[in-house]
Amino acid sequence: MESPSFLDFIIHATGLPGFLVFTWFIMLVIIVLALIAKASLKIVPTGIQNVTEAVVYGLYEFVEGILGEKETPKHFPLIATLGIFIFFANIVELIPGFIPPTSSWNTTIAMALIVFVYYQYLGIKTHGFRYIKHFLGPVWWLMPLMFPVEVIGHFARILSLSVRLFGNISGDDILLAVLFFLAPWLIPLPVMALVLLAATIQAFIFPLLTTLYIADAVSKHED
Repeated sequence: MESPSFLDFIIHATGLPGFLVFTWFIMLVIIVLALIAKASLKIVPTGIQNVTEAVVYGLYEFVEGILGEKETPKHFPLIATLGIFIFFANIVELIPGFIPPTSSWNTTIAMALIVFVYYQYLGIKTHGFRYIKHFLGPVWWLMPLMFPVEVIGHFARILSLSVRLFGNISGDDILLAVLFFLAPWLIPLPVMALVLLAATIQAFIFPLLTTLYIADAVSKHED
């Protein structure tokens, strides 16, 4: 399988990794679609706008149920952006020759690091020096044990976010590549449907975990 000619040309001309070129391409597609959607907005939504607004509103209410009415407007743009990008980055694996950026650990680890730095910053901003209490455990005599455990646990979240997404999408990508090689004109539709379902689920799990980490960082813990 070869990449689309124009993207293949960019990859060979610049020497950039394929996943990076496809990342920029998907970002461009999302921006163009967003501008088109913005230009065609109607006061009374119909068709695609109606479906899109229903999905966004449903996701907003879901996040609001975790973060609360006050915090959701601050953090929903990041959470929604991650979800939209991951969804588009995942589903391009259904197109022969396209490289899903999320099948590269470089992409998923970058997003995981953004989430990690973001929620740690929120925790420090919200609680100040008291944020250290998140790492000390419920009772003082467990502090020497709980502190390293909590620190390791927080850094493990980076691996949890990145490896889960990377592993699932790269596995699906390999499966589809084998199927396209063996039966290029007759790809089993049930397999493609399962891959699409898995890609959608992964696009939901990453923002969900991000929301939970933010909620944990900004919540008020009792002493």
